[in-house]
Amino acid sequence: MATRMLRRGLPRVKGGEAWPPAIEIDGTVVLAAASDAAASSARDLAESTGTSREEAVRSATSRAVDETAGAVAEAPAVQDTVAPVAAASAPAASGTALRRGLPRVAGGDPWPPASASASASASAPAAAPSARDLAESTGTSREEAVPSATSRAVDAQPVAAPTAAPAAPAVAAAATADGVALRRGLPRAAGGDPWPPAGTSRVSAAPAASAVPEPTVLETAPAVATPAAQAGPAPAAASTTVAVASALRQAQGPSPDVSTPLPFARTVWQGTTPRHAAEPEREPSRLRPPWPQAIGGLLGLAALGLIAVAGVFLIRAFLSLSFMQDFLTTYPGEYHPAVDVNPGFAPWVGWQHFFNMFLMVLIIRSGLRVRSEKRPTAFWTARGKAKTKISLTLWFHQSLDLLWIINGVIFVVLIITTGHWARIVPTSWEVFPNALSAGLQYVSFDWPLDNGWVNYNSLQQLAYFTTVFLAAPLAVVTGFRMSGLWPTKAEKLSKAYPVEWARALHFPTMLYFVAFIIVHVALVFLTGALRNLNHMFASLGSVDGVQYAANWTGFGIFVLAMIVIAGGWFAARPLVLAPIAKLFGQVSGR
Repeated sequence: MATRMLRRGLPRVKGGEAWPPAIEIDGTVVLAAASDAAASSARDLAESTGTSREEAVRSATSRAVDETAGAVAEAPAVQDTVAPVAAASAPAASGTALRRGLPRVAGGDPWPPASASASASASAPAAAPSARDLAESTGTSREEAVPSATSRAVDAQPVAAPTAAPAAPAVAAAATADGVALRRGLPRAAGGDPWPPAGTSRVSAAPAASAVPEPTVLETAPAVATPAAQAGPAPAAASTTVAVASALRQAQGPSPDVSTPLPFARTVWQGTTPRHAAEPEREPSRLRPPWPQAIGGLLGLAALGLIAVAGVFLIRAFLSLSFMQDFLTTYPGEYHPAVDVNPGFAPWVGWQHFFNMFLMVLIIRSGLRVRSEKRPTAFWTARGKAKTKISLTLWFHQSLDLLWIINGVIFVVLIITTGHWARIVPTSWEVFPNALSAGLQYVSFDWPLDNGWVNYNSLQQLAYFTTVFLAAPLAVVTGFRMSGLWPTKAEKLSKAYPVEWARALHFPTMLYFVAFIIVHVALVFLTGALRNLNHMFASLGSVDGVQYAANWTGFGIFVLAMIVIAGGWFAARPLVLAPIAKLFGQVSGR
């Protein structure tokens, strides 16, 4: 009788020996045990447990190997007691109890029943229809054909009764090798040789005494002859414990050729990095808006121009009425001052006017810079006062304020001592109706009579008085409260005049100065640029009956003054201010 070594797999317990044990088994018993161990089909197992078909196939295969080893362990005496004739008969294996597995129906008993026994004669026909043939005939995938083939093989086997079955004709087969070497894979143990051993070939079983085809098996180890086998002829039973694995390999078909790349297009990025990063799209400049906004702005300006022109015509129509003509005759826009003032402007008035304009432009620039500056580039510290560190821009702003205050004080003293204060200080209540009359004449573009060399009109007088005696002192008081010159120990005074009040009034006061400068410069050029520039920058007017209204002297001086102011505007930066600030304290970058 032919015997074989049972193919061993992974250990059942971590760190244990390979399972099943290294024992010699009878091929007929192994075939019967392996066939009956697959009674629980993968299809029914998947339906009863709710697992996928692939997991059910693996469970059925593992169960077949375990049941074969269990059958050998439960009947070890078969190897010694089986005779050559009895080994080929069915009753030799009919009394082997089957290992029970999962139930076929949810909530049922384990399958197969406890009274079932293994039958060697029914195992061969069960494995006849291979999964590959079934897949080709039905048109299904191989994965779906494997559970179906296994289920057919299991369902085709009858369940043995508790009593002994009648003897069946012996099944004999001759093992023939086809000479095809098996493909070797990974070693069974770490550091071992590849499995199966070199020189192992595929063996197919040819029918000898029965027309039932035998399944294709693998010869994994050379057969070892036992004394019982040497005593007499034994039928060749080509079977191993890997019958189910053989069916799975047949379903998979021939091994794929891995020498050529896979036939699909590359979908992975090549990984090449661009040499130059793409430049981000530039945001549209506020100075250059998109063409829809530009066209909309032009249309808006045109609409405002039309409204202004219409307003001018309406006011002219209103002033042409009889009662408005009487009002303009009574209040022409100016009145004679109560105090006689010498005509003309002294040279010191022109110089005061230039210094005031120069300082005011730089004060507005530095003030806006202080409000928008987040990280100062340089700091200034007073000598001997380390706690008074402020930004260089704030120091520049406060220094300009001090110069502006000094210039304003000198101007007020001079106009009081010379009597020119009466030109900008109202001395009669007639100033208000005359200011209204002058305002209507300005709006209608019918300019009032200009007699600034001798007397300002009432609207000019109110504007100058508000700027010199109201707005300027308010700017000084609020700026002093926010500066470092404010006494920190004066708690009562600080509560009476909170710094929040100063901050709330200082910025609107600056806006008033900006609006006054814009309107003042516009009227200077609209109401006679050469005459007005001669008055303020060259102190030229009517001297001894000679008129200098059409002289370009004042205009030239005005151009030089604008150049100086522009130079001061561009020079107001830390590179130029730091050396000057070091004369009065310490300058540092932190």
